[in-house]
Amino acid sequence: MFFKIKHSGFSLVEVMIVVVIIGILASLAYPSMEKYLLTSRQTEAKTNLMAVYTAQKIFHSTQRKYAADLKELGISFDQSDSAIYSYSMKTEDSEQAYLVTATGNLDSDDTIDTWTVDHMKNLINTVNDVLE
Repeated sequence: MFFKIKHSGFSLVEVMIVVVIIGILASLAYPSMEKYLLTSRQTEAKTNLMAVYTAQKIFHSTQRKYAADLKELGISFDQSDSAIYSYSMKTEDSEQAYLVTATGNLDSDDTIDTWTVDHMKNLINTVNDVLE
């Protein structure tokens, strides 16, 4: 008395067809996904610039002037190789206005993404590396 045991599963050909289909779908989705990834990197600049704006408001409320640089505010950003943006601050002679700039290359091309915020909380993307 012999019983035939039927093994169920996928053949190698079926598995390879599924892998090829997933590869095709991934290659179609990547270009549109890349824009979203670059846009998410811009969040770093926006968040850090708004942190500087808040620190400047606090500094101004106690000192009656804006800080001359980021060190005076006690802010230092990661300037290692993994950092996307670098930050600089410029104050006017009256010390009643300032402009903080964040610059970074998001996608290794010639265009440099640039964000600024001023004492009036105007957060502006002056050069958009995602759209260039």
